[in-house]
Amino acid sequence: MITLYGFGTGFGLPEISPFVTKTEVQLKMAGLAYRKEKAMPPASPKGQLPYIVDEGESIADSTFIRAHIEGKYGFDFDAPLNLQQRAQVWAFERMIEHHVYWALVGARWVDPNNFAKGPTHFFDGAPEHMREKLREDAQFRVAENYLLSGLGRHAPDEDVDLAARSLFALSVQLGDKPYLMGDTPCGTDATAFGALAGILTPFFTSPLRERTERFKNLTAYVDRMMLQYYPDFAWAPQQEAA
Repeated sequence: MITLYGFGTGFGLPEISPFVTKTEVQLKMAGLAYRKEKAMPPASPKGQLPYIVDEGESIADSTFIRAHIEGKYGFDFDAPLNLQQRAQVWAFERMIEHHVYWALVGARWVDPNNFAKGPTHFFDGAPEHMREKLREDAQFRVAENYLLSGLGRHAPDEDVDLAARSLFALSVQLGDKPYLMGDTPCGTDATAFGALAGILTPFFTSPLRERTERFKNLTAYVDRMMLQYYPDFAWAPQQEAA
C-alpha cells in the first residue's frame, strides 16, 4: 500500500496543493491502491509536498513520484501519445508548474485578503506567542519566491495578463476535446487539473480567477475532471456558478 502525504482538504478543494492533487490523480489514473495522510513540508525528504512512501521507500516531488510509478509499476501515463506529443505535454507541464502555478501562489499568498482567509490558518495550531511571527515569515518567504519566479516583478494586473496568455494556450490546446491530448487523459491532465481547480475554487476571489472563468472550456474541463476523480467531493460546477 502506497502512502501519499499531502495537506488534505481545504480552500473548497479536495486537496489544498495542486502538486499533491497532481500525484493523487495520477495514482487514481494508474489504478494503484493508496492511503492518504496529512503532513507538513518539513516532514518531506525535500521539504515539500507531496511525497509518498512505497514499501519503505520515500519519494518526494510529484515529477519523481510519477517516474517511480512508471518505473516500478509499468504504467505509462502518456501511452497513446507519439514522441512529438510527449514533447508537447512535457512543455505544457513546465508552463503550468513554472508559470500558471506561480500566478496561483500570488493570488493565494500575496493578496492580503486571500492570505488572511486561507494560508494564514496553516499556523493556527502554533503557540500563540509565535503564531503571528510564523505567519509573517511564511508570507515573506512565499512573496520572495514569487518575486524570484518572475511574475512577482510585475504590477498585479500585468502578472495576471501574463498568466492569462498561458491559460489561453491551455484553452487552445484543449479545444473541444475531453482531455488535453484527445479522448484519453495523459499525465499532464493531472497537472493541469490541479492548477486550474486551485485557481477556480470559489473559496478565493481574485482577478486571476475571473480571467480563468472566461475560458469556458477550461471551467468545463475542471468540472469533468473533478467528477471523474473526486466524485464524492462537493464541488459546485463552475459553469453553473458562472
